[in-house]
Amino acid sequence: MKSGQLLFTSEKGWQELTSNIPSIQPNLILLFGATNLIKSNIHTDILKTNYPKAILVGCSSSGEIAGTHVHDDTLVATLVEFESTRIKYVYQTIEDPSDSYDAGKKLVSQLIDPELKHVFVISEGLQINGSELVRGLRDVLPAQIAATGGLAGDGALFSETFILNEKGNSQSKMVSAIGFYGNNLQISYSSLGGWDSFGVERLVTKSTGNVLFELDGVPALQLYKSFLGDYAKDLPASGLLFPLNLRAERNSEPVVRTILAVDEENQSLTFAGDIPEGSYVRLMKANFDRLIEGAIGAAKGTLSKNNKDPELAILISCVGRKLVLKQLIEEEVEGVKEVLGTQALLCGFYSYGEISPFVAEAKCELHNQTMTITTFSETV
Repeated sequence: MKSGQLLFTSEKGWQELTSNIPSIQPNLILLFGATNLIKSNIHTDILKTNYPKAILVGCSSSGEIAGTHVHDDTLVATLVEFESTRIKYVYQTIEDPSDSYDAGKKLVSQLIDPELKHVFVISEGLQINGSELVRGLRDVLPAQIAATGGLAGDGALFSETFILNEKGNSQSKMVSAIGFYGNNLQISYSSLGGWDSFGVERLVTKSTGNVLFELDGVPALQLYKSFLGDYAKDLPASGLLFPLNLRAERNSEPVVRTILAVDEENQSLTFAGDIPEGSYVRLMKANFDRLIEGAIGAAKGTLSKNNKDPELAILISCVGRKLVLKQLIEEEVEGVKEVLGTQALLCGFYSYGEISPFVAEAKCELHNQTMTITTFSETV
């Protein structure tokens, strides 16, 4: 496997971040970038011209990861040349969040093959029910095959997100996936958070899918605003600083849910994934040290499964972590690099949701506010 990176900025155009670009003939290009740059398609034409045989996959983001640096208002293209691994691109359009489950099933159905090794998913970030998308993926995936990936971002604006379609052009309201095939590819993954829960646990008394209407019989938005105080005026963006810890049952493994939208008329909150009636939630807040430790822990989790040092790592971290850590954000990426080693090329983006099992052998889940890492290495 060979991999290298290019960076586009409006001031300097495309620049080579690694010295090996001339030697790479990629069959896969991972492209993550600012919404306006992804949406325009203008600056991706050169990639399609220079690398006509490469499958171009990517999305709009809330920050782009290249090596140990986190960029804003850029495009980061990671060129990957697999030597003995076959890849396949598929996609599904979605008109409404209610299409999410079927989209997940249809994606995986197109990828099933005896040599399927892994599925990597990049989804629309706003018009989606991430929990239902993941449930659809799980219901079709063979037991031994995992899916990882994430939901596209749009900075902290929550206005529009875009995915690259089969022609490498931006498109809204769609979900894409790459299937990886062959026995020479080693893939590992892990996902951890680092947020602290506080306050009392509350019962979800009214919800529909990923829309929360009542907690303990009180309108959800009214109650949530009472927690946020001065932060309430900046919703939904400020909701990234105060996600919810969700447990479907009192003794079940918790997941984190982040707000995507608020509805003043109905006093409801829309989340990236399901908030089932009868589940339990608690408010969460950031702990700087634990967020960075969570990223490092996710990196360590990928090493427990791999026999070979990773050559490529895709990092998908939640935009909420970026808003909290601010100027310290690169510390979580640097921590990952220290664990994975100098031979691993890091790429990725800040997202509206992450898709991964917590650890190997666990079932795939939708997460929010985590650092999710998928590593690749190839033997020949």
